[in-house]
Amino acid sequence: MQYTTLGQTGLAVSRLAFGAMTFTSGDRSMGSIYKTEADVADALVGQALDAGVNFFDTADAYASGQSEAILGQVLKARRSEVVIATKVGFRTGTPLGQAGLSRRHILWSVEESLKRLATDWIDVYIVHKEDPFTPLEETLSALDAVVRSGKVRYIGFSNWSAWKVAAALEIQKANGLAPFTHGQMHYSLLGRDVERDVLPMMQRYGLGLTVWSPLASGFLSGKYTRETLGDPENRYSGFDILPFDKERGFALVERMRVIAAAHGASVAQVAIAWLLAKKTVSSVLLGASKPHQLADNLGAAELVLDEGELAALDAATEPAPVYPNWFIDNLVDQQQKTALGR
Repeated sequence: MQYTTLGQTGLAVSRLAFGAMTFTSGDRSMGSIYKTEADVADALVGQALDAGVNFFDTADAYASGQSEAILGQVLKARRSEVVIATKVGFRTGTPLGQAGLSRRHILWSVEESLKRLATDWIDVYIVHKEDPFTPLEETLSALDAVVRSGKVRYIGFSNWSAWKVAAALEIQKANGLAPFTHGQMHYSLLGRDVERDVLPMMQRYGLGLTVWSPLASGFLSGKYTRETLGDPENRYSGFDILPFDKERGFALVERMRVIAAAHGASVAQVAIAWLLAKKTVSSVLLGASKPHQLADNLGAAELVLDEGELAALDAATEPAPVYPNWFIDNLVDQQQKTALGR
């Protein structure tokens, strides 16, 4: 297993982390996602621990809190050895205030997550999404409070826009508040949007990056075909939220099969190894729900793609530029051509 520190902290985490989103003890509100019962969850976590994984991720909104409860129980005997991340922000109940990033909801949610996780502290507490109804200053003050109380060690963000993270970091710095240490964002060969503005911002502030859905909800495992994509047993039948061109995706998978075959690896391992080769990536969350899937994904830690293979994958999936990025790039390119007399 590979290890690194999270952002500019001294927190050592495995570069492959385990995501517990699928854990459930009966919640079938999203049957294509919430499907891993406690006995299988216990086996999967044990398998991850044996492979050297020390970083585990969940959220209060996953399966009505059941994911947190199962993960906490499974890790209880090994609590001092692991890093646990959970999140706050999505709706977790019917009361009007049981959602968002208000001070009231954050302080309440921390207590509830601690109970479900059966722990005295949360290593990494992540705001799961933006809250347009709560002043940013209120959210940051509440996060600082839970850190100062000792109930949370580090804080992070997920699914936030670059400008809002930058604004938050400046407010935290100016007021001596606990700072964000990293962001958990979607990043994959089929979703490279973060490269435009989020990653440059993170590099500027020295933030770590953890990645959710590195296989684009399983698409980059290579297991799907055009005929089986809508199968009720597949995640895409009930959780198709990633906006990418499926035909382009199928063409990419065929290219990846060639690279995988050259290494005696799987398509999924190629997708994860591509992410691990990115210096900006701290840790990649694996969301396997079956032992053989997890074993395959963990094998990506041993796969090293050469520069040519990485360049080929980069070229095949380069995101289209958006404004003002294309303006800046085109202007620089034009100035270079002028300087060279072309």
